[in-house]
Parts: sequence; structure tokens; C-alpha cells
Amino acid sequence: MTQETGILEPKEPNIGHPKGLYVLFLAEMWERFCYYGMRVLLTLYLIKVLMKGDNEAFAIYGAYTALVYAAPVLGGKIADKILGYRIAVILGGVLMALGEFMILGGTDAWLFLGMGAIIVGNGYFKANISSIVGKLYRDGDPRRDSGFTIFYIGINVGALLATTVCAEVGDKFGYHYGFALAGFGMLLGLLIFVLGQNRFRHVAEPPNPEALKAKYFGPFNQLWTVILASLLAIPLLYVLIVYNAVVGYLLIAVGLYVIYGLLSRGFKEGKVLRDRMIVFIILMFFNITFWACFEQAGTSLTLFAERNVDRQIGNFEMGAPTTQFFNPLFIILFGSVFSVMWIYLNRIKKNPSIPAKFGLGILQLGLGYLVIQLGYQFVSPEYLVPLWTLVILYLLHTTGELFLSPIGLSMVTKLVPKDMTGTAMGAWFLSFSASNFLAGVLAKFTGAEVEEGAVADPSASLAQYLDVYTSMGLITVGIGIFLVLISKPLNKMMHGIT
Repeated sequence: MTQETGILEPKEPNIGHPKGLYVLFLAEMWERFCYYGMRVLLTLYLIKVLMKGDNEAFAIYGAYTALVYAAPVLGGKIADKILGYRIAVILGGVLMALGEFMILGGTDAWLFLGMGAIIVGNGYFKANISSIVGKLYRDGDPRRDSGFTIFYIGINVGALLATTVCAEVGDKFGYHYGFALAGFGMLLGLLIFVLGQNRFRHVAEPPNPEALKAKYFGPFNQLWTVILASLLAIPLLYVLIVYNAVVGYLLIAVGLYVIYGLLSRGFKEGKVLRDRMIVFIILMFFNITFWACFEQAGTSLTLFAERNVDRQIGNFEMGAPTTQFFNPLFIILFGSVFSVMWIYLNRIKKNPSIPAKFGLGILQLGLGYLVIQLGYQFVSPEYLVPLWTLVILYLLHTTGELFLSPIGLSMVTKLVPKDMTGTAMGAWFLSFSASNFLAGVLAKFTGAEVEEGAVADPSASLAQYLDVYTSMGLITVGIGIFLVLISKPLNKMMHGIT
């Protein structure tokens, strides 16, 4: 029985993984089905239904996804200090489902309100379910990296279902059907989480359950005060999405606050924690580089598939949003291989350091963009490159992702003290926020002239994509090599964390 919660703590075997991991796997799978089910359709919905231009659509998309990933900074802190991880995840799931159903209103206003609800919900859900996974393992448990990789496969099973089922339904029958499916997926994930909560409840309860129920603001206790404040945040986020240029300045301000908080704690507690916090912040910036280029998938790469990729497979034409399914498919195919590989390399003492893995991941990302030069050699008279161009691009992006993303999640839970796990996880997702905002900025370099939702000049469009993606590939290859070269001194500053 844990002293903090008074709940019987289940004994876990020394082999295999905690049973709670598989409940969280399924809950996260359906939450990602919800999020990606909406995201996979968003850019084309903005351009083809709401008749936005490329640059306006990219700006809305970038602001929305940036706010989605910024929200866990606050959501993690609220869970750490007030709600606990379990209640935060439940509240987040309810708000995300509500947001998906708001979008069915079919107007700009309903879309932006729905986005606001999804942003708040994701803030509570995303960082805190990852924190629960980390807390299922004791310090030094060699299963932790493997556990996070398994959890990451769950994320991508949900993404695969979203980028096939939601994408094809939305593309072929109407976008509102795809958004509705995403909402029902979230409800299913929420049900699984609630029914299985006893498998992880011992590590996910509020820090002070009595205070949570006590009166806090007028007639409201802490719980209801948080719920009301969350609902009031939705119209504020609506305004930020409409006036999306403000989001960049907001991210800079929040980023400086978070970095100050991390460094203050590090310098306060001595050299070891100080060095670890410095490495954590450095890797956050490299994480931004990776994901700013990777997250072209939902914007410019989807439009590239729509305008300049031959998607015909026999008698079947793959929808442009469906091309995003290659990434989660490859994660599922190779995720378990990587999970076993890290354990094996660790056993024979050949496991690359965390900074080296990050560098190798960025290197592979850059090589993926350079593949478009190869596809261009087989361009058709209609200015379409073969579908295999995207297949190989997403393959290299995926192997790069497996070197970086699940390792990053595990790294957060290792580097920081237990009492700030949610806050640090929120800071980690803030780097994703910055990268998504930058992804929207980068996508504007590929913007083409659009007439009634269709590109005006396919030849000029292809030339633009080729130029931008080649530059992106060369720059990221260089950054990846640089990080590999400096990985040894960074690894020393982690003081034994691997």
C-alpha cells in the first residue's frame, strides 16, 4: 500500500511489463485515433471546404498544432500539483471528444471552437498518460525504454487507423464523417482508461485528495474550479487560432519561462541536476529541428501528395490524406524490432547514447527529403512523381523517429526529479509545440497558387516542392552529423543516465 494514496499497490513480476501498460496502450491508441483522425483531414478541409488559401491554411494548422502541444505544459503542472494524472486524463478525454463533435457544425466558428476544446483536452491527456507509463517502472528498471517503445506502438496503431479509416471515409464520403469517427474513437479510449484504471491508480492519484474536494473558489472545490477554468479557456484559444501570429510570441514567452524554471531547479540542487537540465534543454532544441521538418506530413506533404504524386494503384486511387498512413504503418512494423534492439544493445554495452540517437534520427529525416530528388527522375508528363517516392521518404522519417521520439519520452522520466515529472513532460511537449508552429512557417515556402481548392500550375508546384525539400534535407543531414559529433560531451553531462 502506498503511503501517498492508501491504495494497494499491485506487485509486478520481474519479467514482462506492468499490466497497466497495456490499458494505457489501448487508451492512448484511441486518443491518437481521435487526434490524427481530425488532423489528417484538416489541411484539405480548410482548403477544399472552407476555401482557405495555402498560406492561411498552413497558419491555422500551425497555430492549432502548436497550441495542442503547448497545452501539456500547463496540463502537466495542474496534474502534478492538483488533479493527479488519472483525473487529468479523464477530463482531457471528455474535452477532446466534445471538440470533435463541435467541428461537425461545419463553419469556421465551430471548427475553431472544436479546436479549442481539443487543445485543452490534449493538454490534460497527452503529457499525463505518458507520465503514468514512466511511473509504472522503478528507477533503473531496464524495461523502461522497451515499455515506452511498446506504448509508442500504441500511439501509431491509433494513427494508422486514423490515417486509413478516418482519412478514406472523410476523403470519399465527406469530412464531417471522418471527424465524427474521430470523436467516437476518443469515447472508446476514455471507456478503456476508466475500466482499467485500477491497474495504475496507485501511481496516478491526486497529490492531496482532501484538498481537491475542499471549497476553493466560492461554492466550488478545486476540481470544479479547474473544470470551469478549462471551459473558459476554449473561447480564448478560439481567438488565438484566428489571430494566429500571436501564437509565436506566446510560445517564446512560455518557452523562456519553462527554461528558467528548469535551470533554476538545476542550479539550486547542484552540479549533477544542473548538467542534466542543460542537456535536457539542448535536446529540446534539436527535437524542435526534427519535428519542424517531420510535421510537414499534415500540411505540405499532404498537398504534395494531392498535387504532384501519382496515387493510382491499379483501379484504386489512394486519397491524399491517406498517404500519411505510411509513417504509422512503418512504426508498427519496426517498433517492436527497435524495442528488442535497444535491450540487446544495452546488454552487450553497444547502445548509443541518447544524444547520438537523436543525431542519427535527424540524419535519417534529412535523407528522406533527399529521396524526392530520386523520384523526380521518374516524373510523368502530368508532373507526378511515383508513389514509392513518398513510401521511401516516410520509411526514412519513421526510422529516424524511432531513434528519437520514444527515447525522448523515456529520457524525460529519467532526467528529472519525480516531483516534477509532469512539468518536465509538459516542457518536452512544448518543444513539439514550437516545432509545429515552425512547421507551419516552413510549409509556406511550398505554397502554390490555388484556384477553387486546386493548384493552378502543377509544373511550378513540383519545382517548388523539389527546391524546398532538397534544401530541408541537406540542412537536416548537416545538423544530424553535428549532433552525433558532440554526443560524447553531452552524454557525460547526463551523469550516468542512459
